[in-house]
Amino acid sequence: MNQIGVENKLQTIEAQFTVLDSSMQKLLKKFEFQSTALEDQVGQDEMWASLLEERFTSIEVNLFYSYICETINCLHSQVVQKLPDLAGALCTLSSILRRKGKNQRIRSAWESALDVLGFQEADIKALCAFFMIHSYDACYYPANQRQNYTSDISSVINKAVKNQLFKHSLLCAVCVVENRKA
Repeated sequence: MNQIGVENKLQTIEAQFTVLDSSMQKLLKKFEFQSTALEDQVGQDEMWASLLEERFTSIEVNLFYSYICETINCLHSQVVQKLPDLAGALCTLSSILRRKGKNQRIRSAWESALDVLGFQEADIKALCAFFMIHSYDACYYPANQRQNYTSDISSVINKAVKNQLFKHSLLCAVCVVENRKA
């Protein structure tokens, strides 16, 4: 009888261990998700802070702004081309960004457009952050006017931009705009 009691206690302990192990695995998954979310938030905070702290010349702001405007236009066009039946409802990039979380077709078109143009979601967030910070004082320069200011925009970006995410995003935007012209 004593052996049966020990076996019952052992089974009870094993069952409790299984429950605890399962709970621990769930907590680990939640912590991993929270850790990733916090890392993303820290990266976004650093990018915003650097964009607010960096002092670009007015010409640099206008050049960067111009490339970002054309990139936003290109990205918007890519999504609308994939969803012509929704073109009226997706009249701006902002409307796409608002609706992509709720609509699988828009999200798929968005992700496809990012992929075609070589962007990650973080790149667009960085470009949009610059756009929001500087749009009130920036002027759009058409391609021929941009050429008057610099023949090598990549070197201007590499010298002026300190934040690595924004630098990468801006260099990608330049590639998109230059490849689109070619």
